[in-house]
Amino acid sequence: MSIYDFNVNDAAGESHSLDEYRGKVMLIVNTASKCGFTPQYAELQSLYTGWRDKGLEILAFPCDQFAHQEPGSDAEIQEFCQVNYGVTFPVFAKIDVNGENAHPLYRYLRAEQKGMLGDGIKWNFTKFLVDQDGRVIARYAPTVDPGQIVPDIAQLLDAAVEDQAEAAGDARG
Repeated sequence: MSIYDFNVNDAAGESHSLDEYRGKVMLIVNTASKCGFTPQYAELQSLYTGWRDKGLEILAFPCDQFAHQEPGSDAEIQEFCQVNYGVTFPVFAKIDVNGENAHPLYRYLRAEQKGMLGDGIKWNFTKFLVDQDGRVIARYAPTVDPGQIVPDIAQLLDAAVEDQAEAAGDARG
């Protein structure tokens, strides 16, 4: 099983395969619009704007499992993200990240990178970094600002550039 085997629904209910992101570095985040960490949307958008052309994708999954901090409909969530934070990265349909109704993607992410106190997601804005080969590389607590992840993202993207340069050199030689 790999991350590319999962399908997720967008806010309109259309299914998308994560295989669409093969070869990209992904930062996967469970989000909420009424949380103390909600301003991280601005930082996530800044990351996306600065790194998308280099191969970064940010995938947001709203979740209402923590203190009812994401009560809106999928359409309301989309509007909130665009109006308040100018979000242009994908914000998918609301899901559960814990419990028996947890989305299979989050069951997989939690199994691949456990947290300090086990595999459960503790709060909104828990982040998972996935490399270009679909491996879940790291898990970050909600208190970790997206900007703090830049060195890890840069390292993955720089490695990809080096690999491409090596392959081009091999093809010429």
